[in-house]
Amino acid sequence: MEAHHKKDSDVRSVEENLSKDYVPKGKLGNLSMSKEIKESLKKKRDKTTKEIEKYKIEILKKHKFIQSIGIIPTGAAKKVEEEFGISESDSKRELIHILTIIPEKKFKDIATIRIDAINIARKINDRFWVHVMTPVDIWNLGLDSKFDIMEALSMSYPILDKGFLGAIRVSQIHKSLVLKKFEKYVSSYVVGGSVTRDETIKTSDIDVFIVIDDTDVKRMSRLELKEKLRGIIHSYIAEAEAIAGVKNKLSPQIYLMTDFWEAVKDAHPVMFTFIRDGIPLYDRGAFLPWKSLLRMGRIKPSPEAIDMFMSSGDKLKETVQKRIFDIAVLDLFWGISTPTQGLLMLYGQAPGNVYDTVKSFEETFVKKEKMVEQKYADIFEEISLKYFKGMEHGKIKPGDIDGKTLDKLTKDALDYIKRLKELREQIEKRIQEKSIEEIYKNLFGMLKNLLNKEGEKEILKEFEERLINEGKFPPKFLENLKFIIKVKNNIKKSHKSAKKSEDKTEGAKQRRDVDNARKMSSEITRELIEYTQKCEFQSIDKKRFKIIGKNTNADVFFLKDTFVVMSEKIQKISDNKLKNSDTNELQIQMQESKDKEMKINFKDLEVLQKIFGEFELIN
Repeated sequence: MEAHHKKDSDVRSVEENLSKDYVPKGKLGNLSMSKEIKESLKKKRDKTTKEIEKYKIEILKKHKFIQSIGIIPTGAAKKVEEEFGISESDSKRELIHILTIIPEKKFKDIATIRIDAINIARKINDRFWVHVMTPVDIWNLGLDSKFDIMEALSMSYPILDKGFLGAIRVSQIHKSLVLKKFEKYVSSYVVGGSVTRDETIKTSDIDVFIVIDDTDVKRMSRLELKEKLRGIIHSYIAEAEAIAGVKNKLSPQIYLMTDFWEAVKDAHPVMFTFIRDGIPLYDRGAFLPWKSLLRMGRIKPSPEAIDMFMSSGDKLKETVQKRIFDIAVLDLFWGISTPTQGLLMLYGQAPGNVYDTVKSFEETFVKKEKMVEQKYADIFEEISLKYFKGMEHGKIKPGDIDGKTLDKLTKDALDYIKRLKELREQIEKRIQEKSIEEIYKNLFGMLKNLLNKEGEKEILKEFEERLINEGKFPPKFLENLKFIIKVKNNIKKSHKSAKKSEDKTEGAKQRRDVDNARKMSSEITRELIEYTQKCEFQSIDKKRFKIIGKNTNADVFFLKDTFVVMSEKIQKISDNKLKNSDTNELQIQMQESKDKEMKINFKDLEVLQKIFGEFELIN
């Protein structure tokens, strides 16, 4: 049997099926076709494609329930013709075979549907040959070991598909890839699940079961063989899905024949279902006998197997109690603990252990900030300490928690989570308020010092007159300052009113406004720092003199003291002598004399002349 390995192989087969009768025969041989012939072929192929589409539309008008319509590939058509007894004369007409799948529940009407399909097809193109089948007809081919015919039909190129045709296509392609790689190890390749129950849709998972023959393994252990083949089998999944062009996900289950046989002998329920519903796409004589034995009632569980199955019922109470316990203790605890730690971190606290988290939540949000009611701290403490830590210390065990207690704890936990969402909004509002207050305080504090004014109105007025009107800052800075004031006032006002109905929209707007205010503040602050430094430099430059003599070159500052800066060494005149000083002392006196008129200290000037000799004093 020829396997389909290339992604475009099935598409190419359809195109060949649609155009084969148009290929010129005889003298042309293997010579390249002329442009005119290629154009003619394309036109006729397009015409046939439209005719097939017309068939689909017409048949669906009469029978909307049709599941799939596909074009059987040219290479597979011969096998189909032999199977269904198509005459030699019809076969020579190079028929275009159309597979039409109807639901099994419509089987009683199949004769009428087949007549309608044939009549519609003949009116459109007399070379159309329609095969109307149900999924069970396809499955019966597998049960009769007619795997080549089953594959031929399964590889039909879909024109319409509600899931069935895509499912069997991708299974057949995957089977072919697997068999090509290691056919001698594959005993059975079986499809099951929703596909064989006629419940599949376009996105259904496709369950396939692959039984590996490990009865003649010599060079490796059985487990090693299984794992090696499992890796290769799973590696073909993506390729098969891509070639088939479907959304269905293949889910292969791989069994060693020896393990499978043990499970069959014990009548494991999974194996019962697998054998009962499964349809072989390939079988070397193992699966079909099992299926026959099951139908005859010859596969029955051993007494040991019955004991094993019954023992699971004995553990039912213990299992239910364990599930309730896990939900109440683990799921509920982690469900409320993790978001609680997140909000504490949002507030600015580092996460701690369970005891620290319970304590921090109550002290921070209940007692200190008064943002949360006491009952929520009690809920958090009960689930965290009484149940979670109680479990760790062995004080709480499965069986101590019944369904009524679980219902109460679940209700409390859900109520707690709902309250945490509100708390997050409250915290974010606080953060926004603090953020805009800090932005305002830093910026207007800088303006206050620079402009020597108090109050918003006075600062804005002075900023406009001294800095905007004189062209030292752009006009937009004044508008930005007003925007920052507006944002601060709006947030303060909204937080006092706390309108919950506007929380989501208003909260988002406030976050945007604060972010914009921060950007504006950064820009203005950067320009103010540069402007201040420039002013300070100019102020320093006015207070600086240079003394230039034969052997002297130094800067002199006549401040409270007279400072001499020479070769990065700072000194000052004290008791008619130069004594060492430092940058800090110089900066302090510069700041103190910032707005004072500079006066030359002639007494200190005479001291400098005695030390350095004759020099020029330059400003």
